[in-house]
Amino acid sequence: MPEVVIGPNETFEQALRRFSKLVQQTGVLAEARRREHYEPPSVKAKKKKAAKLRKSRKNSRRFR
Repeated sequence: MPEVVIGPNETFEQALRRFSKLVQQTGVLAEARRREHYEPPSVKAKKKKAAKLRKSRKNSRRFR
């Protein structure tokens, strides 16, 4: 979990902004949303396959 130490001349809003940025960069919130509901292995595999297909199509369009 990201930690932010408030400096002597730093406001709470500045520290909160730094904390939010750190949470976004580390992907904590995205991971929590992903784990919010149980996802069976079959669904995980389908999503992974679909993402792979999208990436493949995107790369093939790029190099035409």
